[in-house]
Amino acid sequence: MRIYLVAGELSGDILGAGLMRALKARHVDTEFRGIGGPRMIAEGLESLYPLETLSVMGLVEVLKHLPELLGVRRHLKRDALAWRPAVMVGIDAPDFNLGLERQLRENGIATAHYVSPSVWAWRQGRVKGIARAVDAMLTFLPFEAAFYERHRVPVTFVGHPLADELPLVNDRVGARAELGLAPDVPVLAILPGSRANEIRFLGATFLAAAERLCERVDGLQLIVPAASPRRRKELEALLKGYPQLNGQVTLVDGQSREAMVASDAVLLTSGTAALEAMLCHRPMVVAYKMAPATHWLARRLVKTEWISLPNLIARETLVPELIQDDATPEAIAAHLTTWLNDGDARRTVETRFASMHAGLQRGASARAAEAVLALAQGRALPKPVAPDVMEETE
Repeated sequence: MRIYLVAGELSGDILGAGLMRALKARHVDTEFRGIGGPRMIAEGLESLYPLETLSVMGLVEVLKHLPELLGVRRHLKRDALAWRPAVMVGIDAPDFNLGLERQLRENGIATAHYVSPSVWAWRQGRVKGIARAVDAMLTFLPFEAAFYERHRVPVTFVGHPLADELPLVNDRVGARAELGLAPDVPVLAILPGSRANEIRFLGATFLAAAERLCERVDGLQLIVPAASPRRRKELEALLKGYPQLNGQVTLVDGQSREAMVASDAVLLTSGTAALEAMLCHRPMVVAYKMAPATHWLARRLVKTEWISLPNLIARETLVPELIQDDATPEAIAAHLTTWLNDGDARRTVETRFASMHAGLQRGASARAAEAVLALAQGRALPKPVAPDVMEETE
């Protein structure tokens, strides 16, 4: 059996390698060709281009590289049509892969897209183009699958690989020992983001909120993971302006997951970190600020009631979301004071998050492989989702 795979960045390489292992477990003689990184190559992919070929971010950068990218896509189309795989799987990189998938599907090759673009949140009209491009959309999250079902796009919810990776029971005491934190004091993890703009817009707000919290929560310890050496320097410079926090802040390199497990609550920006905090079963406050023009545009484009994945998955407000002008130090501190001082409220959310974690822990690579095999063999897609999980509120 031949499978064509196209991944465009490191996260796609990780997903692709897991999918390849699961496919080989079912068909040991499966051949793979396309684009991938070191993990996919190690699993047997014949990669025609380096992984970073498709890793172009930003409008100006994309326009600059557009002729090259179109040339790569034309080459891959010719190559796939000559090789005749049973299925082509585009892994993320939707701007590149959906066009290639549509071209191959029009030429009789079954196609799947692994990792849904955020079409449910903005530019929902894109779903019509997706319907023309894919025989199957493989989604991480149940509300994504509900969106595609509503628009009659063949879909399989495979679960989230991060939910498979993280244990359903975690060790708060062990994480605190690893990070040098006391076992019996309240701990807040602060994750101000991995991008320079996130530190610029939120770093001072988060630290000002922490000052207020230290006045309200006895013995509070703060753990702040720095996403990179550059982010660490920026955080160190910021902390000099908050001498009241001296002795209460532990700044660490990376280790964001360990910091969340060690904590009683988490303060973070929106994004994957919110999902990871949920999968660590920790209550959180999600705050986000952006440039005023960007916020103005986002308010008009985004068609969803929530921005954080825990709330989107639950379809209700489980954690506070403080956006733009609402993300003040006082508002953040007020919400976090509740999480840190109310043990019953904390335990209720932790229990709910553990249940949600279990719902996402479905063996994503194996589920994705089953869907790909179904396409290759002309069978119906698997439907591993109960109707109550698939419900979507308008």
